[in-house]
Amino acid sequence: MRKISLILIAAMLFSIGNVFANDPSLVSNTNVDPEKKLTLQIGELMKENSFANEGYDLLAQVRFTLNKESEIVVLSVATQDELLESFVKSRLNYEKVSVNGFEEGQIYVVQVRIS
Repeated sequence: MRKISLILIAAMLFSIGNVFANDPSLVSNTNVDPEKKLTLQIGELMKENSFANEGYDLLAQVRFTLNKESEIVVLSVATQDELLESFVKSRLNYEKVSVNGFEEGQIYVVQVRIS
């Protein structure tokens, strides 16, 4: 009887270990690439917009840095559309993001596409 209970406990531990190994959201986000995490947060900030409702297909290249309070500081927006430029600046400038492992003052470049 004792051997059966030990085998069942070992099987449960192995199955729980497999669940954690297969689902990265259940484990801490220390292994997630900080740049990818930052890109996803920027995508969330840009999600709600009126450009997408009107059928535009716009592209902008955004250069920014992060300050010591983890806020985005937009340096430049390269695009042909002035409305898109002001929209991107208003949405991103001084928005706080949560990213581990960033360097203050490092310049990042992100492509923003609104379609």
